[in-house]
Amino acid sequence: MLRIRLRRVGKKGQPSYRIVVADARAPRDGAYVQWIGTYDPLVDPPGFTLDREKARDWISKGAQPSEAVRRIIGWADAAAQE
Repeated sequence: MLRIRLRRVGKKGQPSYRIVVADARAPRDGAYVQWIGTYDPLVDPPGFTLDREKARDWISKGAQPSEAVRRIIGWADAAAQE
């Protein structure tokens, strides 16, 4: 089963994340199928980029977003409506 989840990158104490599609059994920072965005929790408000079209495509193919990614998708949808 595929998951859309966060993959940690960045230095110690300065996390940033890539939003990736990966096998649910793969390690958090392991191999992934496709990179679809980024998330930076250290800026206020948290910064993110997300290819909404790719995310919707993967969800339609059965990929399950994690809770954090589900929240980021909600932010992206709200930003697109403005």
